[in-house]
Amino acid sequence: MDNNDKKVLLSIQNLDVVFGHGKKAFKAVNNVSFDIYKGETLSLVGESGSGKTTIGRAIVRINPCSAGAIYYDGKKISGKLSRKEDREVIRKIQMIFQDPAASLNERATIDYIISEGLYNFHLYKDEKDRIAKVEKITRDVGLLPEHLTRYPHEFSGGQRQRAGLARSIVMEPEFIIADEPISALDVSIRAQVLNLLKKFQDERGLTYLFIAHDLSIVRFISDRIVVIYKGQIMEIAETEELFHYPLHPYTRSLMSAIPVPDPKIEKEKKLFVYDPSIHDYSTEQPELVDIGNGHMVFGNAAEIEKYKKVRFGE
Repeated sequence: MDNNDKKVLLSIQNLDVVFGHGKKAFKAVNNVSFDIYKGETLSLVGESGSGKTTIGRAIVRINPCSAGAIYYDGKKISGKLSRKEDREVIRKIQMIFQDPAASLNERATIDYIISEGLYNFHLYKDEKDRIAKVEKITRDVGLLPEHLTRYPHEFSGGQRQRAGLARSIVMEPEFIIADEPISALDVSIRAQVLNLLKKFQDERGLTYLFIAHDLSIVRFISDRIVVIYKGQIMEIAETEELFHYPLHPYTRSLMSAIPVPDPKIEKEKKLFVYDPSIHDYSTEQPELVDIGNGHMVFGNAAEIEKYKKVRFGE
């Protein structure tokens, strides 16, 4: 438990993810730490290549951690695990992938794709029970039982993403990593998929790590937001706190890129472009500091003082 009596479900501590070796080594994630509380939606936001997906894939252990640790429900899940622990993690933590076309097996029917986890973990009493579970989740995500005999290529992107969602939810996980699950979909379908995610969260008490680059969507779905730039966390705050007081220049640049529905205002608005050279870290190294209200910002002592004045008007 942490101070505000919320249970920490997932904790990432000083995580580094490095690809390659020696001179070719590239640090994709640099000393990242944050907690996710049970029942909340935490969004991880940043531009392409900022390390968002790498963190998500490190949690499900597709990407190995180079340093630091990941804890789930108080148990360390990064590094070597026994077969039993490994299976437990796979069952409790599921991932919805960004590309609904690439993440589904083209040679398998939708019935088999949704049932695969049930088969692997034998989460059904008999064949009748398996069919009932698959048909129920199929209806819950807005597909029809007659879709089960079809193959992924026979579906639209939105329908494929629903099948991917059904595949995750049927496992009855506690925690879902949604890696840009709506970026490949039409705008009208996006709202439907987001509403589905919210519905499942309310009904099943799910916890989400929602990975995205579009802040307007993130505002709708998340309780807290983590802003990441080039593998490093720039800011963490509750959703409305961040939208009312974006303190780090990088966060402000992301906010300025949110489209405005009025074409006249959109045409006249000025984009704020983030320039990392504005920071002088030659004498004093920056760190992630809680300035109050659970609002954390990355900066050196002088910058943190400036952010506090902007936030609290001291």
